[in-house]
Amino acid sequence: MVTDNRPLSPHLQVYRPQLTSVMSISHRITGLLLSLGMVMVTAWVVALAAGPEAFASLTGLLASPVGLVALLLWTVSLFYHLLNGIRHLFWDAGWLLELKGAYASGWTVLVLTVVLTAIVWGGLL
Repeated sequence: MVTDNRPLSPHLQVYRPQLTSVMSISHRITGLLLSLGMVMVTAWVVALAAGPEAFASLTGLLASPVGLVALLLWTVSLFYHLLNGIRHLFWDAGWLLELKGAYASGWTVLVLTVVLTAIVWGGLL
């Protein structure tokens, strides 16, 4: 039997990444990051209940450079996932399904993610 080394279906090497495919993958990644971030939120609530020493210790960790990066990524993930979820609700209603609408809503999600993250972090700094 002769075997062919070609893939059975188109692979990532065949297609150029498009805004819609990258945003779909990013939506899944941000969902995962939000789940991991909930561990951080849970630890914060537990430290709050455990007393002032535990709370100060965790607050110090979150105020470190690594903690701030984690909080920033969690904030970006929150806004991106929320806005992209709203975009999907529009699609479920049958709106913005054509290519022009899909790209316009995609860029809107990206811009609003940056703007809302900047507003939150600008108020915190």
